[in-house]
Amino acid sequence: MTDQLSQLNDTFASKRPKELIRYALEQHDEIAISFSGAEDAILIDMAVGINKAVKVFTLDTGRLHPETYQYIETLRKHYGITIDVRTPDQTALQDFVREKGLFSFFDDGHQECCGIRKITPLREKLTTLDAWITGQRRDQSPGTRSAIPLVEVDGAFKGRQGELIKYNPLALWSSAQVWEYIKLYDVPFNPLHQRGFVSIGCEPCTRPVLPNQHEREGRWWWEDAGHKECGLHAANIISKA
Repeated sequence: MTDQLSQLNDTFASKRPKELIRYALEQHDEIAISFSGAEDAILIDMAVGINKAVKVFTLDTGRLHPETYQYIETLRKHYGITIDVRTPDQTALQDFVREKGLFSFFDDGHQECCGIRKITPLREKLTTLDAWITGQRRDQSPGTRSAIPLVEVDGAFKGRQGELIKYNPLALWSSAQVWEYIKLYDVPFNPLHQRGFVSIGCEPCTRPVLPNQHEREGRWWWEDAGHKECGLHAANIISKA
């Protein structure tokens, strides 16, 4: 598998992201796009041109910005797709909030809250898939994403048959290329981007960035700047260890 992945990464490094998406959709019966932001909207835009029945899912943590909820609905209607909205286990979430309140992450870090609101729902979804497609880019986080491959075996999660393949078609793209595509093809984007938000997550944990700040500095700004991951892409940190 290692040799095969190496060959795939070499092959698609010189091709357009859409070609990798086409390859991924052809290779797997159970594959879905993980949607949360602008990069993922590009993936959807490319994918529906290949297969209008492409599967898309998103994580509703219960703490998203109102604009983000509206954006999910905008995309659903714009592309005529079904978006599988995954939510946290309500019993686990209620117990957590009852014990630690609504803003415990400011005191002891975001991992526990993200674990309940994001990671568990994601893990449950991925166990139904053979592969997933993400909008990760290498330049999103110098501390954890600088070596993201185009194709990899997910080191943090398992699929329905064990091994889970993860595709990152935009890994080699820059932020400028993302926005060039959005403008060129009129891809809907979250209106928060027009208010200085670059990387958009949950409302309490996301803020606009200042000029010349890196986009991930707007996420969990009270924590160490080097490892800004919620756990959705935990293998990025594992591989750095």
